[in-house]
Amino acid sequence: MPADTTNRTPRFAKGRPPDDGGDGVITEDSALASRVSGALPDGEAEIELRGVSKRFSARKRETLALTDIELGIRKQEFVTLLGQSGCGKTTMLRILAGLTQPSAGEVTIGGRPLWRGDHRDDEALRKLGLVFQDANLFPWYTVEENIALPLLLRKVDKAERRRRAHELGELVGLQGFEKALPRELSGGMRQRVAIARALSYNPEILLMDEPFGALDAITRDKMNLELQRIAEATKATVVFVTHAIGEAVFLADRVVLLSARPGRIRSITQVDAPRPRSLEVTTEPGFQENVLELRRQLTEDEERLGRNGGVSE
Repeated sequence: MPADTTNRTPRFAKGRPPDDGGDGVITEDSALASRVSGALPDGEAEIELRGVSKRFSARKRETLALTDIELGIRKQEFVTLLGQSGCGKTTMLRILAGLTQPSAGEVTIGGRPLWRGDHRDDEALRKLGLVFQDANLFPWYTVEENIALPLLLRKVDKAERRRRAHELGELVGLQGFEKALPRELSGGMRQRVAIARALSYNPEILLMDEPFGALDAITRDKMNLELQRIAEATKATVVFVTHAIGEAVFLADRVVLLSARPGRIRSITQVDAPRPRSLEVTTEPGFQENVLELRRQLTEDEERLGRNGGVSE
């Protein structure tokens, strides 16, 4: 998948810190700026967030979840959103999905505003496929029927639904399980069904909210390898939320690190390792340097919260 080719000499490029204002010193305030170098890359972006903020109100209390997010994502790019719990990763993904309206700012998908007043743009929504941590399969539907459900809702005829379900079942490695019920599948297999379902109507953009978070380590590694292959085969743009630093670096063309709440873009790490990637890439020095640097930034955020008397969720 394409990534910024400004500097492709190293296989792994370290995360870019926020601008330092020209004096070489990054203060605590400047380290939380959202206008991070590389956030809005040169060239046409398929997804753009400009000045996006989200404030929630409940029981006479207001919570600023995200503030001043500026980010562009290229077509066929794989971007991971990383940060500690409560930093706004899922809120940001839900805004991209059109499930949550931003309090300020604009989101565009393929050049079209996702929101027009209080109404979502149907043409922009048709470009999106969603996968959540819970596969959310209908227990009384077979694998084939679960995959084809979005097509049924779009009134696609039965023969075409079945053809597409079998095609996608093969793509995600579920051949022979088309007639199985969800209770007969492992956790990893259920997530494969969820991914296939999200791909059933050929979305150009796949939004994924910690889809492998509940899986054991070995299954999670397998699914990360499979997701690479699926994204390459479908040529989809992928935005992937995760808590796992290693997973974020392994999958991404760019890792977008959000600060502790209120969520701002703290840094963007470009990963130049060639694809397809095997698990051996995780042993390379550049990979480990990126993981350690992102961990350092997360630790700094935790310490900042502690100094301010706050806690992360």
